[in-house]
Amino acid sequence: MHKVLNLVFAAAALSAPFSMPAVALAAGSSLQSQAQEQWQKVDNKKVCMVTDMVFPKDQIPVQVGSKTYYGCCENCKATLGKDEGARFAVDPVSGKKVDKATAVIGAGPDGSVAYFENDANLEKFIALRKKS
Repeated sequence: MHKVLNLVFAAAALSAPFSMPAVALAAGSSLQSQAQEQWQKVDNKKVCMVTDMVFPKDQIPVQVGSKTYYGCCENCKATLGKDEGARFAVDPVSGKKVDKATAVIGAGPDGSVAYFENDANLEKFIALRKKS
């Protein structure tokens, strides 16, 4: 009987620390939604167009025809050169396919990016994020 009670108390003690982060996660979600408002336009040269992440320094240029794409490493460089699909994205506002080399790029506070066909769509996207 004592072994069973010890196991019950041990299980309760182990699970107690995990109940606290749930509260922190709930509080963090409002912080996360506030952070989502901080999207901004970024220079294409700072974006790895395969991982769709922004970086503080210029990325590796990849020339494909007359257009320049950017990758963060040799694997991304190779992917951009070979995989046409990696060179395109969908504008989240208009739903149109955009070429990453000529797109307007917006980055969120977590470093992720979205590609837009023009500045107006990026501005609409940012405005919509602020409302939600």
